[in-house]
Amino acid sequence: MDFSQIDVEQLYTKATEMVVSYAPKILLAIITLLIGLWVISLVARALEYVLEKRDFNPSLRKWLGSMAVVLLKACLFISVISMIGVQTTSFIAILGAAGLAVGLALQGSLSNFAGGVLILMFKPFKVGDYIAAQGEEGVVEAIDVFCTFLITLDNRRIILPNGPLASEKINNVTHEPIRRVDLSVGISYNASVDEAQAALISMANKDERVLGDTPPFVGVVGYGDSSIDLTFRVWCKTSDYWDVFFDMNKAIKPALDEANIAIPFPQRDVHLIAADKD
Repeated sequence: MDFSQIDVEQLYTKATEMVVSYAPKILLAIITLLIGLWVISLVARALEYVLEKRDFNPSLRKWLGSMAVVLLKACLFISVISMIGVQTTSFIAILGAAGLAVGLALQGSLSNFAGGVLILMFKPFKVGDYIAAQGEEGVVEAIDVFCTFLITLDNRRIILPNGPLASEKINNVTHEPIRRVDLSVGISYNASVDEAQAALISMANKDERVLGDTPPFVGVVGYGDSSIDLTFRVWCKTSDYWDVFFDMNKAIKPALDEANIAIPFPQRDVHLIAADKD
């Protein structure tokens, strides 16, 4: 008997059995893979369209689309290899352990990433806003997934990590269309508070930038060592805030001078007592 011939026949038989057994599964897996990739591309385009219609940030749209494609392709890959007969339980466990290890190693970066997603989704501020946060303040130049970039008034660039930024207090100075300008002035104890109020309100009403919906307000806030302390408040557009602030401060003294109201400076009375002579 020719043993080599027997081995070839057995090999041929086994190969035929494997082809008959696995060919339909492989063919079905290939068809599933092609259809799945086509469906994923449709889902990605549909997601991009929806996010664009909802005015999502371009960086966030790109990230969400990429993440959705990766997750869908991973699910498709696991489904395809399971159709062939590969056991996926241990494979999924390995992926899970690898993901946990990567997550622990990149904990800080992932925190900033999550903060960036929250900022881009809920929009507590936008590019061009003036904000104060984490002890820094400036105009928002750009919002990235990991960091937010500010330009300060003296033209310095500040980079804030999004993790702490999303979880701490943010003061958005320019979010509202109008702002109140708060000023303070002291008048002499010999002056009339009513006349000072009238002079300041008249001065404010002459400025076209001061909004008339909420009238200017002048009130007494305290009594200092040398003056009666007044607070002076007017409302204006946010874009006019600093111009109104500085111009009003400049105009206060001429307005009070015209009304013959003195702005005192700190004074101290010194009494000299002669020492007794023995």
